[in-house]
Amino acid sequence: MIRVAISGAGGKLATPIAEAVLASDDLRLSSLYNPNRVGSELHGIEVVGSHGDVEADVVVETAHPDVVFANLEAWRGKEIATVVGTSGFTPERLETLREIWGSDGPPVLVVPNFSIGAVLMMRFAADAASHFEAVEVIERHHSDKPDAPSGTALATAMGLASAGGASAEGSRELVPGARGADVEGVRVHALRLPGLISQQEVALSNTGEVLSIEHLSTSYQSFASGALIAIRGVQGLSPGFHLGLDTVL
Repeated sequence: MIRVAISGAGGKLATPIAEAVLASDDLRLSSLYNPNRVGSELHGIEVVGSHGDVEADVVVETAHPDVVFANLEAWRGKEIATVVGTSGFTPERLETLREIWGSDGPPVLVVPNFSIGAVLMMRFAADAASHFEAVEVIERHHSDKPDAPSGTALATAMGLASAGGASAEGSRELVPGARGADVEGVRVHALRLPGLISQQEVALSNTGEVLSIEHLSTSYQSFASGALIAIRGVQGLSPGFHLGLDTVL
C-alpha cells in the first residue's frame, strides 16, 4: 500500500486526484497539506500546514507556482518521492529544480499534464515536427489560471524544438506580443477564457497543407488516471529529476 500525500489540497487539480486515490485498492491517502486550509477536513482527513506533519511514501505537489519551490525543498529534505503537477515550469525553472533536487535521494517527476490524451498529443506533435516547415502552439485555459503559457504548452514547445520544429519568422509585430511567446524558437499563444478547462492545438504547416493536432479536457477528472500512473511509477524511477508522464507510461 502506497501512502500518498497531496500538497495544495482542496484545489481544482488536487481534488480529483485525492478522490481517485481514495477509490484505489493499492493507494492510501495519508496526508493533505495546504497552509491556507489548516484544520479543515477534506476527504475525511484534517488538512495540515506544516511540512513536518506530512507522512507519505509519495507526495503529489499541486500548489501555486509562487510557493512550489519551498514545498519541493521540504519534500526533498524529507526524502519523499514527489510527483509535481504544478504548472509554469519554464526551462529555467526546470533547471532550478534539477539543481535543487540533485542526482541522489528520491526521484522527482514533473508532469506538465496528467491527461493521457495530452501526453499523446505532445508525442504525436513531436514526431511530426521535423516533417513540417513551421509549427505553432495555441493553448486555451480558464481565465483564473495563474500562469501563461501553461506548463503543457511549455513542455510541448520544448519537445517540438528538440525534434527540429520551429516557427516561421519574418512578420513585424505592430503590437508587441502579437506573435506570441518564443519558447526555444517555437511560438506559443495563450488564451484565457471563462468556462474553459484545458484545450491545446499544435498547428504544423508546409506549403499547401496544415496539420492540426488538438486535445481538449472537458473535466478535471481527465487528469486523475494519469496522476495514479505517476504515483504508482515514481518510486521505481532512478534518483533525481525526471520530466513527463511518458517516463512512467
